[in-house]
Amino acid sequence: MSFSQLGLSTPLRNAAQQQGFTQPTPVQSEVIPSILAGKDVLASAQTGSGKTAAYCLPVLEWHLQRKATTRKTVHTLILVPTRELAVQVGDTLRTLSKSFTHYPKLAVLFGGISINPQMLHLRGGADIVVATPGRLLDLVQQNALRLDQVERLVLDEADRMLALGFAEELNAVLKLLPAQRQHCFFSATFSDSIRELAHTLLRDAVKVNIPTTEEGKPDILQRAILVDAKRRTQLLKHLFKTEKWSRVLVFVATKYSADLIATKLRRLHISAEALHGEQTQGKRMQVLSDFKDARVKIVIATDVAARGIDISQLPVVVNFDLPRSSEDYTHRIGRTGRAGEAGMAVSFICADAANEAHFRLIEKRHGVRIEREQVPGFEISPETLEQVAQAKVSDPNGGVKGKRPSKKDKLRALAAQAEKNSGSI
Repeated sequence: MSFSQLGLSTPLRNAAQQQGFTQPTPVQSEVIPSILAGKDVLASAQTGSGKTAAYCLPVLEWHLQRKATTRKTVHTLILVPTRELAVQVGDTLRTLSKSFTHYPKLAVLFGGISINPQMLHLRGGADIVVATPGRLLDLVQQNALRLDQVERLVLDEADRMLALGFAEELNAVLKLLPAQRQHCFFSATFSDSIRELAHTLLRDAVKVNIPTTEEGKPDILQRAILVDAKRRTQLLKHLFKTEKWSRVLVFVATKYSADLIATKLRRLHISAEALHGEQTQGKRMQVLSDFKDARVKIVIATDVAARGIDISQLPVVVNFDLPRSSEDYTHRIGRTGRAGEAGMAVSFICADAANEAHFRLIEKRHGVRIEREQVPGFEISPETLEQVAQAKVSDPNGGVKGKRPSKKDKLRALAAQAEKNSGSI
């Protein structure tokens, strides 16, 4: 199938071709006609499969079919979990629409920077808004924009929108939207919480689930290395030097760890920077720019800050701290092995039964078994190895480390409130 068969107009097909989109990906082939037909969509596909373009192209096509007006009203709202993803989506929309004669007014809204320039930009309205929920609500409270004429709501990385604690903010946004609207939910994975919310909000949704085939599977070598917890930074330095990694994205559990490890690596004469939510937007953008241009070799990031990072030819991802869930593991390792490139994902397994059991649960949910390695000079004692070998997955149906026990209750309340507020939905 070609883009000409998906219902896109010539200007948009040309714009897509200029950006190297020669053939639609499977998720684009399935999703674009449904969105153009006004149907609700629930789409799941692996990271790097072209989900962003799958909704940006029909959003822009819909805009082209509208009559140009001097007063801009928000017809499409795209909600994302992080600043970085908001910027990425905004860049995609701008790039695809730069040759339009009827150019959309786009507003990309996120926190961490002054609200005043965003308020000024919204004078006269906007056609398409890409936003994180918190800043969007701030601007609504300041009367900088209205959402009562939104015709399409897109949730990108929908699972993360709720996993990161956005349920209450999302509920507040839903109250501001008209009852009749189109919903498009996109994610690499769909948890029970997303399915529950989708069941309440979506009407006769087109469900698209693009399985990872062997042909389309990212070329990612997964490794698991046993190491004493206190020696992980030294092991990271050792691997960086001996295996000659050009750039590494390292995931940690906390902002404190990100800052601490970056400082330790710089003391070891390795260019490293932290990336987390307490940094200013300017700092985060500078870190990402330096990382993309290889001025910084190692970035130590929290899960929240790393959402939306799209760096071509990123060779290695390291789980310094194990992810909280199998879904987080999917998103983390999906930062490498993109666009046909080979990648490597290395997980540090602290030499204790709890860490081993947690990683076995992740393996179980992914249907894989990764051989445990030991690096010369960082070997584990036989006694500790015996303890690790006895580790058991105590709760194979749940028990993922760090899971909030009240999430389902919050989602049920969110869904019920959304149904009440949406009238006919």
